[in-house]
Amino acid sequence: MVEKQIEIRVYGAEQICASCVNLPSSKDTCDWLGAAISRKFQDQPVIVRYIDIFNPPTDEDIQQFAQRVIDEDLFYPVVTIEGKIVGEGNPRLKSIYEELQQYGYTVPEVN
Repeated sequence: MVEKQIEIRVYGAEQICASCVNLPSSKDTCDWLGAAISRKFQDQPVIVRYIDIFNPPTDEDIQQFAQRVIDEDLFYPVVTIEGKIVGEGNPRLKSIYEELQQYGYTVPEVN
């Protein structure tokens, strides 16, 4: 059972990462993740939030992580759950699903 609503943050930029030329944009990845997660974990609260690393909101921890993405040349989009990096460049749904399950998210049984 989900104890609290988890926020997944997708850090990226409008310009596609130089190493990720053939991949979708960070914003497209965020939208795709949101749709995939809502299908997998139906009726379980989760927020998937896009953060522009070059124009982050005023929240200090978000600004610091956005700067880290830039300073450390991380491949974006960088996907975090509760501050833990769970995907970088081309995030894998399996890794994200497994991390969500650590927080009590469950896959509904199919009848």
